[in-house]
Amino acid sequence: MMNAFNFDTKAFDTKAFDTKQFESIFFAPARAYANLAVDYSEKLAHAQLDATKAYTDTGLAQLRSLMSVKDAEGLRSYMEGQQKVAKDLAERLKGDAEKVASLQQDFVQQSQKLTEESVKQAQAASTKASQ
Repeated sequence: MMNAFNFDTKAFDTKAFDTKQFESIFFAPARAYANLAVDYSEKLAHAQLDATKAYTDTGLAQLRSLMSVKDAEGLRSYMEGQQKVAKDLAERLKGDAEKVASLQQDFVQQSQKLTEESVKQAQAASTKASQ
């Protein structure tokens, strides 16, 4: 039978290949890495969304506070409160940066572990095939 690429599909016998070995050497490690990357992306997206919400909420709260200023005393009180807000934001930013760095470090460590396992499997398969 011929397909759109003028390739005789009957000539390609999948039984001639060791699909288990192909799965264990190529597809399983690729799938494991893809799962790791998706998990990391999900965690990073959640961290970014949480940070964005916190910064947005803080900014909106500050705008509401500013809009409620009616006199010099209110302005003074608002300006004094800005020091606390700046300190809180700096602490939040530091915490968010540490969280992202931790996620990245965990991803790198798990990636290295997957790579080492894949190399060991490939070496074992190569040794087995050469014997």
